[in-house]
Amino acid sequence: MDLDLWSAVAAAVWGAVVGALVPRAAYRLSVEPEQPWRDRCPDGHPIGGWVGWARCADGRAYGPRAVLVCAVTALVCVGLAVATGTRPELAVWLLLAPVGVLLTIVDFRVQRLPDVLTLPLAALALVLLAAAAALPEHAGDWLTALLGALVLGCAYFVLFLVNPNGMGFGDVKLALALGAVLGWYGWGTVVLGTFAGFLFGGLYGLGLVALRRAGRRTSIPFGPFLIAGAFVGLLIGAFAA
Repeated sequence: MDLDLWSAVAAAVWGAVVGALVPRAAYRLSVEPEQPWRDRCPDGHPIGGWVGWARCADGRAYGPRAVLVCAVTALVCVGLAVATGTRPELAVWLLLAPVGVLLTIVDFRVQRLPDVLTLPLAALALVLLAAAAALPEHAGDWLTALLGALVLGCAYFVLFLVNPNGMGFGDVKLALALGAVLGWYGWGTVVLGTFAGFLFGGLYGLGLVALRRAGRRTSIPFGPFLIAGAFVGLLIGAFAA
């Protein structure tokens, strides 16, 4: 078994393991703005911490389905491993991927991207990419990652000012992290990942309108599509690097 295949297998195992820890955090964070994070399970038992199995004291599971979350996280990690190979930035993508899955779940549930995730994610991405840039055989550029975070964050902030109903401020904060990871592989990847995110979001909105499940002014969670677009851009950027 060659090294690339081993890395894909290891990525799948990693994704499945950390994916099992996502439902508890997703359950605790899926609250409306200004509401405190949940600290009790549906049966009223205290939840001890953010990391761990999402099960009540009687063994009943809560939150999003763990099997599905594990499978999705594992597939995301495998895709990143196959695209990136054994380059040092793969470790960065594998550490950030579960946070992206968590943000996607929370935004779909309550249309919210918590600051406790988005802002640390941007900082963590830049710090980890700086470490990857110091290692041999990396295929990206840290300065472009930094500029990508700033440019995409500013661009989304302008869109937020122009149309606050279409672009939430949480999306602006998320753009800092997405710009960093996309910028690692260059400006072409930034453009591609951003375009894909808007395309996915637009298609989802049109689909809801066509099915008469939403109107033209209905608010939809945009973060999951920005993350999905960034994932596609990252895969293509990693393959091309």
